[in-house]
Amino acid sequence: MVPPVTDPTQPSATPAFLNHDRPPVPDLVVPRGVLPFHLDQRPVRGRLVKLGPLADALLGRHAQHPVVLRLLGEALALTAALATALKFKGSFSLQAKGDGPVTLLLVDCTDSGALRGTAKVDAERLEALLAGNPQPSAAALLGQGYFAFTCDQGDDMERYQGIVPIEGETLAAMTDTYFRTSEQLQTEVRLACGRSLAGWRATALVMERVASEGGIGDVTTAEEQDDAWRTAQALIGTLKAEEMLDDALPAERLLHRLFHAEGLETDRPRPLSYGCRCSRARLATVLENFTQDDLDHMADSGAISMTCEFCAVEFRFERDEVGGKAGRA
Repeated sequence: MVPPVTDPTQPSATPAFLNHDRPPVPDLVVPRGVLPFHLDQRPVRGRLVKLGPLADALLGRHAQHPVVLRLLGEALALTAALATALKFKGSFSLQAKGDGPVTLLLVDCTDSGALRGTAKVDAERLEALLAGNPQPSAAALLGQGYFAFTCDQGDDMERYQGIVPIEGETLAAMTDTYFRTSEQLQTEVRLACGRSLAGWRATALVMERVASEGGIGDVTTAEEQDDAWRTAQALIGTLKAEEMLDDALPAERLLHRLFHAEGLETDRPRPLSYGCRCSRARLATVLENFTQDDLDHMADSGAISMTCEFCAVEFRFERDEVGGKAGRA
């Protein structure tokens, strides 16, 4: 007998500790979302990320202005590119927090490629900014604040975090600043996000200079390595946003256009997926940490509603089903 289909956003008769229902969000995987590459005999490596329909699935759930969604889309592609360069178990996150209309930008990606993101917006400040500038830069949207990357490998491992002030007009420039000042690593970053008839699309190309005191292959002197890096920089400088977002231009072909004369070698592609990890069980656990008095204040018409900031799914809990802590706030 086939069990009845239930809506996991509605109250469940199953106790919270047994209820692990996922919300009705897309079960979407992009098998070749990240394509790592390197240039043979040259001090250059990188990753090209094309989110494809995953970008629309992630961004389409947020009721935000297009300029905010474009910034969030760039952050999603960038985080995927950076996370998949690491060998780790856990999650890698990008966070930008400032005093601009976008008060918080938060994206994370797990070691398996599960991606999610959210943006918090001050609606009045955004409206005022757009009145004078309909296409504001990332710097205008974020304002003054900090830019952080965090690698969290769980409670048993030390968490690594790098934080720098927000510097640069674009998210790509902010990333370059971070790596130059915090990691002493030369990078080139190109980001693009836009909406077409097919929906939202987002792409990131992150290229790094490989440190090599003894040279690489035939490129042995410091001058030859500098020349090889500058050539690679010049080539990705020709890249247009339209090319990056074109569904008809797969990652392999796009990289071939750029680097076919520079010894391009591609590595095994990595998958990306819709990665919100919320559930009724997780949120029920959060509620049970509040006092009875707090829960009473949260309740409206006998129920408590909680909305996941990443996937925008609303969960409803009947007040009498949530135990909470004893005592009062």
